[in-house]
Amino acid sequence: MSVTQNTKLGIWLMIVTTMIFAVQDGLSRHLGGTYNVWMVVMLRYWFFAAFVMALVSRAPGGIRAAVRSRMPKVQVLRGLLLALEICVMVLGFVALGLVESHAVFATYPLLVAALSGPILGETVGWRRWLAIGVGFVGVVVILQPGYGVFRAEALIPLAAATMFALYGLLTRYVAREDTALVSFFWTGTTGAVVMTAIGIWHWEPMTPVDMGWMALLCLCAASSHWCLIKAYEVAEASAIQPLAYLQLPFASLIGLFVFGENLRSNVVAGAGIVVAAGLFTLWRQYVTSRHRV
Repeated sequence: MSVTQNTKLGIWLMIVTTMIFAVQDGLSRHLGGTYNVWMVVMLRYWFFAAFVMALVSRAPGGIRAAVRSRMPKVQVLRGLLLALEICVMVLGFVALGLVESHAVFATYPLLVAALSGPILGETVGWRRWLAIGVGFVGVVVILQPGYGVFRAEALIPLAAATMFALYGLLTRYVAREDTALVSFFWTGTTGAVVMTAIGIWHWEPMTPVDMGWMALLCLCAASSHWCLIKAYEVAEASAIQPLAYLQLPFASLIGLFVFGENLRSNVVAGAGIVVAAGLFTLWRQYVTSRHRV
């Protein structure tokens, strides 16, 4: 069944998605700073897996069709990468805060462009390589390695961005053989299995208040993915993907006004460079794909 294209609706859904993602990150920062990250992410994945199972069971073919992947090993690797990326990013929120973590994490589209050649065999032109180089100049501006003592914690969101870029590339790779629903099923179930195997050994009792925050985090995780799926259903990816960068200012506002984080001038300048370079690579990817059609 074809879905009517509605770019305006897709844009609004993407904006709502980034806002929910930002709230989700704020909740993760609070809970990850109070309890161990493994348990927090495990509980989040339990709810996410239940959401995936409910969604898949209503689709044509149900769960039986979603299980049938032509690339099961790659699907498992995708699920493992995303689960570990979430854990690493939450550790980054606790160690660095939302503002600086997201400023560095914004490099992931640049990493996708850089790694698309060796992993997917795509051609990366000199313009995109130049943008990648400029983007990492922005990271240097954010980290300020020449001023004072370099904080090793700054590498945490960069590691998370690398894992998320690999996850994104592997998602494009399996899309050659598997449907989006199959990939969604394997992402949720693999992550739940992996995080349960780790997190169950780190169980901690939660206060009633934090159980409420945990429930809200789970609802955010499910609703954000639902909005994202719907956004891609009604609008072309090239039209709405640049809006994903809105998560940076939304999360930064939560960091500033809820957690009392500082907004340093070098972080603003560096994040601006990274985002501009990332938007350029997305535009070049769009132009290249249009020329191939």
